Amino acid sequence: MKHILCILSLLVTSLASAQELNCEVNVVSNPALDITTVEKEIFKGLEQAIFELMNNTAWTKDEYEVEERINCVFQISITKVNGIGAFEATLQVQATRPVYNSTYNTTLFNFLDQDVGFGFLRNTQLLFTENQFSSNLVSILSFYAYYLIALDADSFALSAGDPHFATAQNIVTLAQSAGGTGWRASEKGRNNRYWLIDNALQELFSPLRESYYEYHRKGLDNLYNDQELARTNIAAALNKLLKVNSSRPGAVNILNFIQSKRDELKGLYAEGERKQKVEVVNTLKRLDPANSSKYQEILD
Repeated sequence: MKHILCILSLLVTSLASAQELNCEVNVVSNPALDITTVEKEIFKGLEQAIFELMNNTAWTKDEYEVEERINCVFQISITKVNGIGAFEATLQVQATRPVYNSTYNTTLFNFLDQDVGFGFLRNTQLLFTENQFSSNLVSILSFYAYYLIALDADSFALSAGDPHFATAQNIVTLAQSAGGTGWRASEKGRNNRYWLIDNALQELFSPLRESYYEYHRKGLDNLYNDQELARTNIAAALNKLLKVNSSRPGAVNILNFIQSKRDELKGLYAEGERKQKVEVVNTLKRLDPANSSKYQEILD
């Protein structure tokens, strides 16, 4: 009996070390909605089902220690109830990455998905099966799981996110044939799941993925050893985005990257040389002219 318990313990430990995400899940509803008691119970069940899917699924074959898990937050805000178990919502996805030799966590991704439509009934279990469409909700959640894993991998090694981006793209392809919103090029301009993954895998956007690596691995992770070198590498990483932006101005991937780093950059260059700060601010303004005044704060 003890031998069997020992084997089970090892299996549980093995599974626990394989999961990649440490995901906090929140399901809230618009205060203007008239939510019934039944629907409130469904939302609680939905929150738990999403939590279990995100945290208990081994998304890859890679081994992750507990401290290596990707910290992320998924907040679903219910905006409309279309009937029993049929909902429309928005989904805010945030993910962070630890910075070497510090207690600081940098934002990898912060995105609001405004096209989340799905069905869910009480006691429904959410399961992901690769190369198979099970539901729009599972597809959406699984897409972001792989997208976050890919971004995290890219931030540690050049092009390390390739296999995970490829899986995310396959999820998009399967979901397109099953219906649902947010999976096609024509929806929400160029600010949806389709464009997030399409851009990530295009050769044109390779400088962006290089920037993810250089900004995090050569920049932030070097702050402890050489702050001046780290700031120089970060400035060079941002400058690489100009080439992409000249061909695809306002691309969702670029805007998401620099907007999530805005406050961080203000802190990073607070003690930097004035000349370097001006160069960084000018780069950011060219990449995101609509928010020029916010980047100007870096010089204050």
